[in-house]
Amino acid sequence: MRQGFYWRTVPRVTLKSIAQNPDIREGMGRDEIEAAIAKHAEQETLYDQPREDRKKVRVTGPFTVESLSPHRTIEPSGTAEETAASTEEFLPTILENLRRAGVQNTVKAEHLRFDWLDASAGTWVHARGAFTDADGAERTAAVSVGPEYGTVDADQVREAAKEASRGTGADLLLVCAFAFDASAGETAKEFAPSEGSGWAVAAEERKLGRLRVLLVRMNPDLAMGADLLKKTGAGNLFMVFGEPDVDIRRNEDGIVVEIRGVDVYDPTTGQVRSSTTDEIACWFVDTNYNEESFFVREAYFTGAGDPYESLRKALRADVDETAWASLYRTESRPFPPPETGKIAVKVINHYGDEVMKVYAV
Repeated sequence: MRQGFYWRTVPRVTLKSIAQNPDIREGMGRDEIEAAIAKHAEQETLYDQPREDRKKVRVTGPFTVESLSPHRTIEPSGTAEETAASTEEFLPTILENLRRAGVQNTVKAEHLRFDWLDASAGTWVHARGAFTDADGAERTAAVSVGPEYGTVDADQVREAAKEASRGTGADLLLVCAFAFDASAGETAKEFAPSEGSGWAVAAEERKLGRLRVLLVRMNPDLAMGADLLKKTGAGNLFMVFGEPDVDIRRNEDGIVVEIRGVDVYDPTTGQVRSSTTDEIACWFVDTNYNEESFFVREAYFTGAGDPYESLRKALRADVDETAWASLYRTESRPFPPPETGKIAVKVINHYGDEVMKVYAV
């Protein structure tokens, strides 16, 4: 925005306030009445009608940060009948959109599209289907959907993987959720086949209960309901965002965290590759993670090109390069060892997808 905005405070005028105002008398002019009201009436702030000041430059405005806590479940409001009806509608809506949109990462060509996907009556596996990989072979997939209100923890990943491996098994397990517990990613690795094997070895190891587990983040738009969701299209509804590639080391000043990129999963080949920090928009460090809440104690920005060029143009002023360099970096400032013995790193890409990983220090 090019202008600054300020909240306006005006008197709240009611019939009662006018009737009880001793300064208002018959025969008074309009200006005198308005002055009396402004003096005696209660004040009201018009948050939806700000006063504009074109001499000021607003860099940002009021905003909220919304997230699902990875450690508790939010109880839905309403009666038991309304809650049951909402739950019955939630799963079919998710599967319908998953069938239509598929799963993608940040590369357009690496898009998993289902040949078919049908609901399943399992406890943890809610659907089974098939897709064609990059080599033209058909692969089977199992789908586990997380709760409508809350996060997916390690237990659901573990139980869904066990259930998906029974019988003829599956080549791939998709665990879809709005948010994941910090330990969910580590649990998914417990069932992974040999690294770099692709789909070939995965088929051989399937009888040993090994399969690839893919954590898929669902777009919050999926919680809006079928009618509103139709207007948003199918883009970026189900995204896979890999784990951060982090190096943690100590020096004489303390602990230093370096972000080197993100491991990207290609759902069409079953391979995992590393990407550079160009795929990262920003990353945060909680230098004393308490396993309950993530506090942004250090924040940094990365990305290809010059992400601040547009800000420079908007401000019409030079930017202190030293100040920007302290934020635009892939290596954190040194910090003392955490009292909790753990730190957490959260990475967000240019699509707004985020992943958090906890490290013992």
